[in-house]
Amino acid sequence: MPPPMTTTARWWFALKPMSWPKLLVPTLLGQSLGRASAPALDWRGLAVGLAFTMGLLGCIVLLNDWGDRRVDAIKRRMFPDGCSPKTIPDGVLSARHVLLGGLLGCAVALAVAALGQRWPGRPLLLLCAIGALSVFFAYTFAPLRLNYRGGGELLEALGVGAVLPWLQAYLQGGLPWHASYTLLAGFILLSLASALASGLSDEQSDRAGGKRTITTMLGNRATRRGAEACVALGATAWLVVGLAIPAVRWWSVLPPTALVLYHGLQLRAASDRARTNAFAAQGLYKRLLHRAIWRGVTALALLLALGAG
Repeated sequence: MPPPMTTTARWWFALKPMSWPKLLVPTLLGQSLGRASAPALDWRGLAVGLAFTMGLLGCIVLLNDWGDRRVDAIKRRMFPDGCSPKTIPDGVLSARHVLLGGLLGCAVALAVAALGQRWPGRPLLLLCAIGALSVFFAYTFAPLRLNYRGGGELLEALGVGAVLPWLQAYLQGGLPWHASYTLLAGFILLSLASALASGLSDEQSDRAGGKRTITTMLGNRATRRGAEACVALGATAWLVVGLAIPAVRWWSVLPPTALVLYHGLQLRAASDRARTNAFAAQGLYKRLLHRAIWRGVTALALLLALGAG
């Protein structure tokens, strides 16, 4: 696949739109959780939440590529025909442009959060946004740089599975606690499954580049089994919450749980083919995993919104 040639196509490639559901789905879930404690849907909270997530997407996607440019270059040298082009090593965009684009996304997210403090009136939103961005910066940048030191998967699960949905719930419903927030426990586990699987295709290049991930430390098979266990445990956590807590309507968790488990069985069936350097099989494995997570969480969010109020 040759690098795109037009400026628009280059930026579109760099922004990786196929990965956007990774943040848009928790945004939808968080908004639905916030709606559970609000008297009516706050369209301003929804608009600000979506705008914040789009800025956050630009920040995370581009700055992560900038932070990983050395290891990405190693992978392209090791597997020139086995992996897709990388934004900086393949010259799609320069490192300077990627860095500036990522910082612009960060600035947009903070500006939207500052707006949200007055419209719709969430006085802690800018502080929450700084906290959310700090999680990402701890993931990618020194001095912590946990994505290179063995803590990246846990930090990603925390950021995607808890911090972003909670921020969105705050935007929609304010600070009041609602029992449905306990469903985030299951989503954190699903987010951890996604984080674990993300390192599968980079096992050998990450190891060569000195990057410590669960895959480089424990190996391909153990990582896959960990991801599959997180999927099963995440769905089970939803089921337990739905059946044990009366305020969380049981009918809002049964279909999402069934969806996750159904696609989880497909994931398990494809697992043994997704071994080290089997890039096509690993791609299928991750698509099935994301199908389980994104479809299940979207169904849960829609059912929670349907039962709110």
